[in-house]
Amino acid sequence: MPTLLKATTNNTRPALEVGDIFRAYGDAYCAAHALPLQHQRVMRAIQVCRTASLGGHIEQCDRCGHRRPVYNSCRNRNCPKCQALAKARWLADRQAELLPVGYFHNVFTLPHELNDLLAANQQVLYTLLFRSVAETLQEFAADPQHGLGGQLGFTAVLHTWDQKLLYHVHLHCVIAGGALAGNGSRWLPARRNYLFPVRALSRVFRGKFLDGLRQVFAREQLVFPGRCAALAAPAEFQQWLERLRQKEWVVYSQPPFAGPEKVLDYLSRYTHRIAISNHRLRSLEGGQVTFDYRDRRDGNQVKQLTIPAAEFIRRFLTHVVPPSFCRIRHYGFLGNRVKQARLERCRTLLGANAAVKEVPKDPLALLLQLTGIDIGKCPECKEGTMVVVERLPGPQRGRVASSKPLDSS
Repeated sequence: MPTLLKATTNNTRPALEVGDIFRAYGDAYCAAHALPLQHQRVMRAIQVCRTASLGGHIEQCDRCGHRRPVYNSCRNRNCPKCQALAKARWLADRQAELLPVGYFHNVFTLPHELNDLLAANQQVLYTLLFRSVAETLQEFAADPQHGLGGQLGFTAVLHTWDQKLLYHVHLHCVIAGGALAGNGSRWLPARRNYLFPVRALSRVFRGKFLDGLRQVFAREQLVFPGRCAALAAPAEFQQWLERLRQKEWVVYSQPPFAGPEKVLDYLSRYTHRIAISNHRLRSLEGGQVTFDYRDRRDGNQVKQLTIPAAEFIRRFLTHVVPPSFCRIRHYGFLGNRVKQARLERCRTLLGANAAVKEVPKDPLALLLQLTGIDIGKCPECKEGTMVVVERLPGPQRGRVASSKPLDSS
């Protein structure tokens, strides 16, 4: 039986990690379940991340002589340990895109009745979710009766989990408080504390998603395994759509952000997040995993949940998105093809200068600039700098199929 592991709260690096759970119980889970290759690769990558299996180097303090091994990361986007640098680089790029306006936060959630079909058709239905939300928001922005009459600029981030790691598919949208007129002649400001009516948003979003669902069914782009097999029959599928149409769908609008700085704070917490961070893990004992979660129905109190390790692995893998699927997308005047010209026009209309800030190329300097964390400083004397003194051999090419070219980030 694996050794008892308990997380500590007095250390920057948690004592218990998702990788520990995968190393202890991953092989047994794989033997008992027919996993897709993508899930196997994710598990393997997290198991070997920052271990001797991937090689690395030895660092030594140039002042006190303290030495430590630094192992290479797997760089898998589902790994809880490999998102800090990617997030820092992404945020550095986003800083230059902020406008001196208020920003709104809307969340579009799919009903749980869709979960089985979503899990079996992620590529198709996640894409449909993005399209339905984007069309809904742009339709409201273009209609002057809702207070604007132009083109929005917003970022959408896909999340598929709740605090207990259960399947909960929703889209977070960060929306600039205003619109660019169709001919580019004016900036149309949104109301200070109100963007669009959420009930109306919900019904238009519901209609667009269900219409899109009917279309992909007609094009035979869906599969119906397991519990959703009965929906493969056209009559049953149509009845199921009508039941979904009778249900109120949830669109949530949070209070506006208090300035652009708060927008970046939000983005830093949501964009490159995976299903659970290592800091939420509390213990692994007797085949049971305990982790923290916030109970939304009880004043956001932090509580603990204990589940079997196999169930923890199952829930974690549920949130692995298809290969190359883009979880963060930009729309309207933030769309990649038009962003440069239209953002410049927005700034001109708002009388604002571009937020130009040099982004360090060195990853350690970038992390220091954005997080204040200097991981190159000696952890012992707190004064010296850690310098590479020896290279540790990594795996032979092809040995770790889940890993990209490695670095020590």
